[in-house]
Amino acid sequence: MIRFDITTAIQDALAMLDADEAPEARDYLGGLLLEGGPEPDPYDVACDLLALDRPAPLPAILRGLIEELLEVSFYEDGNADAMNDLGTQYYDGARGFEQSYAKAVECYERAAEKGSRQAQENLGYCHYYGRSVPVDYEKAFRCFAPGAFEGNIVSLYKIGDMYRDGLCVEKDPAEAFRIYSRCLDTMTDEAAPRCAGPVYLRVGDALLGGDGTPEDPKGALICFQRAETFLYDMVAGGGASYADSLRAAVEGQAKARAKLAAALAGL
Repeated sequence: MIRFDITTAIQDALAMLDADEAPEARDYLGGLLLEGGPEPDPYDVACDLLALDRPAPLPAILRGLIEELLEVSFYEDGNADAMNDLGTQYYDGARGFEQSYAKAVECYERAAEKGSRQAQENLGYCHYYGRSVPVDYEKAFRCFAPGAFEGNIVSLYKIGDMYRDGLCVEKDPAEAFRIYSRCLDTMTDEAAPRCAGPVYLRVGDALLGGDGTPEDPKGALICFQRAETFLYDMVAGGGASYADSLRAAVEGQAKARAKLAAALAGL
């Protein structure tokens, strides 16, 4: 079997890129071809390319190169994270990649079979929301549970959602609030950019309505404000699916202020 030649793939991509296309990626790839350096790792190159020239869509030649690099990392090097990352490109459809939940599920399933916990969590989302597969809360719960037990914040707060709404488990708002609170208590700086906004939004909702915890409009206002800050960055970074959550955080502040104003008026 002939092993993938990453140097040739990079040379071909550079040759087909227009001079003004993706300047950061052009400089990066050119630097990889300098003599004397070690052969670059396909997965590292793919991740670096995805981080460059944001937020503009990537040229088709670079998207093709990234797809090829991730597939090589999975099939030749056994890197399950690479196949999960490829699935994420299809799931999000950002930077010019094709948006396809069906392709995303295929990638997640392959990666999960090879042990990717992140891919298993992503499959949970697909089963939870019915994205190219039927809605199946039991399968979603089974996908989220292992990561939740290991302290993965996203998996944990999705388990909280299932207790909040009574999906696959008996409805228990108090247990949901305990889970959301644990998410905040164990939130790391690394996890916060992709988890803190949704969790603060959920805690704000619970405090505003007294759902599983005593009503606390002031605490809700603080949570909604924090949620807005994190969610704004998520949406600005390409997470368009969080736009509704961002609006909910802003609207939640207005509702919390209205309750606080009513309380003051009654003093």
